[in-house]
Amino acid sequence: MAKKRYAQVGVGDRSFMYSWALTERFCDHAELVGLCDNNLGRLRTRAEWIAGHGLEVPIYLDTEFDRMIAETKPDVVIVTSKDATHDRYICRAMELGCDVITEKPMTTDEHKCQRILDTQKRTGRQCTVTFNYRYSPPRTQLKDLLMSGVIGNVVSVDFHWVLDTRHGADYFRRWHRNKANSGGLLVHKATHHFDLVNWWLSDVPESVFALGARNFYRPETAERYGFTRRSERCLDCPEADKCPFHLDLRAYPRLAETYLKNEQYDGYFRDRCVFSGDIDIEDTMHLTVRYRSGATMSYSLHAFSPWEGYTVAITGTKGRIEHVAQETVYISGDGTVPGELKPEGTHIRIFPHFCSPYEVELWKAEGGHGGADPVMLGVLFDPTTPADKYLRAADQRSGAWSILTGIAGNRSLEWGRPVQIEELVHGLELPDYPPMPDPTEPIDPLPLKHSTATRRSG
Repeated sequence: MAKKRYAQVGVGDRSFMYSWALTERFCDHAELVGLCDNNLGRLRTRAEWIAGHGLEVPIYLDTEFDRMIAETKPDVVIVTSKDATHDRYICRAMELGCDVITEKPMTTDEHKCQRILDTQKRTGRQCTVTFNYRYSPPRTQLKDLLMSGVIGNVVSVDFHWVLDTRHGADYFRRWHRNKANSGGLLVHKATHHFDLVNWWLSDVPESVFALGARNFYRPETAERYGFTRRSERCLDCPEADKCPFHLDLRAYPRLAETYLKNEQYDGYFRDRCVFSGDIDIEDTMHLTVRYRSGATMSYSLHAFSPWEGYTVAITGTKGRIEHVAQETVYISGDGTVPGELKPEGTHIRIFPHFCSPYEVELWKAEGGHGGADPVMLGVLFDPTTPADKYLRAADQRSGAWSILTGIAGNRSLEWGRPVQIEELVHGLELPDYPPMPDPTEPIDPLPLKHSTATRRSG
């Protein structure tokens, strides 16, 4: 079987996982044939790394995207560029006859989302959105439990995510700090969370109401810390010795190689001050979401917590599941494994009606993002991967329903009222989700008396 040909656009830090997968782990099935970016230095750095594996991959500036497609003839284009540029490359790749794999979020606002949906429908090309969190074993396990009907039909979700003062702060140093680039954390980060809920429930949102503000990462906080001489970037900042948020790019070889040495090509500073007045995204967000089934969700996201992870409680007609996960903290590109689960801080507990609660043994998770990245890469690039009963692979439909929760949240913040998803896009179809318990199925009123199952008490 001939190897599938891939081109990649965007060679920032997150993109490295895909370049590595194509040149090392899945090189028997896949071939990287082209690289594209707006920064010539980063392109050369990535090409040199690939050359170290005995491969020659041509490089193209972002203005040469069409030429890359014409000359390298990829089957698939992998989009790992800045969020706000995703639609440009997704749509153009499909128009030129390529399938697409895109990093989350699929795009950043409703207009770009509509463009992607329309282009995919017109061209018939495949668009895959890489929601890696679906592939984390404990999160797949939660889906398995919900599919089993152990708590019946879901009626409400309480979901609260916290980013710590290391990883969370990093969004306020980078291009993510401006909504024009990222859509804010309600789109860039929370797309993971909203997709998980859509997929866990096999459901889609109908309406969203949001409240939010920038409460911590602002100039006033720096003043309260006494940082009166701060610079607009960390490099050689006079307050470096006192500031717990100081990032010295020179101390991280990968960050220095990718960003610091290549600033001359595009003027991008990877270490902007987290207290800058130029920031326009929120660091504190609360949403109320209503789903098509009638279920509701209370959601919050804070970006300045002492620990990182989430708590989610899902209540159904037969009981409740509570899932807590603590993740290791990191700075994107610091060379550590991103978002590994801490076993001592992660659990799933089930609280059935009329029965004693119990804790389930977690499915084993190793690797980035709760063990998700290695599994997802296999699904993307290994043609021998078996069929998946959880339907974790996501396309443009799931990509749209996920970001539209966050986009509706952004519009709710602007308009000061609840926003209906149907106000934002049209022609959006339902994703392929696994079947959930029948809401009309009779409920056993005496499960303890009738059950012979043995459970480990929590």
